[in-house]
Amino acid sequence: MIDLLKRISREPMGLFGLILVLVISISSLLAGVIAPYDPVALNIADRLQGPSASHLLGTDQLGRDLFSRVLYGGQVALKVALISISAALSVGVLLGMLAGFGPSWLDNLIMMFFDTIRSFPTVMFALATVALVGPSLGTVIVVIVITSIPNYGRVIRTQTLSIKNNEFVQAERVMGASLTRILGVHVLPNVIGPLLILASMDIPTVIALEAGLSFLGMGVKPPTPSW
Repeated sequence: MIDLLKRISREPMGLFGLILVLVISISSLLAGVIAPYDPVALNIADRLQGPSASHLLGTDQLGRDLFSRVLYGGQVALKVALISISAALSVGVLLGMLAGFGPSWLDNLIMMFFDTIRSFPTVMFALATVALVGPSLGTVIVVIVITSIPNYGRVIRTQTLSIKNNEFVQAERVMGASLTRILGVHVLPNVIGPLLILASMDIPTVIALEAGLSFLGMGVKPPTPSW
C-alpha cells in the first residue's frame, strides 16, 4: 500500500484525479449529511436564483436547490454504475471463460450471441427497451448490463484462449480436476486483471449514458435527482 501511494504521489495528474474521484464519491454517499436542502422540495419564490451563500449552485425553474440535487444525483449515478458494471462483469467473465475453454460449438454460439447484441447501437437498443417496458432506473441498468456483457466476454475469451494450453492447466485436466475448479482457481486469477482495468474505465461511460437517457426521459423519473 505504501509503495502504491508513493507511485501515485509521483504522478501529479493521477493524484489529482484520485482526489477528485474520492471527493465526488464521498460527497455523493454523504449527501444526506452535506446537502443543505431537500433535493425535491419546491420553492417557487426562489426559482432560477444564481449562486449565492444560501444556494451554492443556484436553483432550478421550480426553486429546488441545485447543489443538493447534484449531491443526491451522484448517488443515482454511482448506484447505476456499480450495479450494472458488476452484473455485466460477472456474466461476461462466465460466458467468456466458457467460450474460451469450452468446445468449438459452444464458442461459436456464445460469440454469435455477443455479435447479435453488439449489432444494435446502445441508444437505439435503449429506446426500444424503454418503449416496451417503460422508463425506470431498472430499465437503464438492464440496458447497460446487456450491452456491456460482450465487451467483457470478448476480453476474457481472448485471455482464456491464450492460457488454456499452458502446462499448469493441462496438468490439472490430466489429474481429473473439474471444470469449475480449473476455471475458478487457475484461469480466472490469470485473466481478471485487464478486465478490472477495463471495467473501471467504463464507469464514466455508464454514468454519462444514464444521464443522457434520463435527460431524454427514458431513465430516472422526475423528481428524482439525476446528473
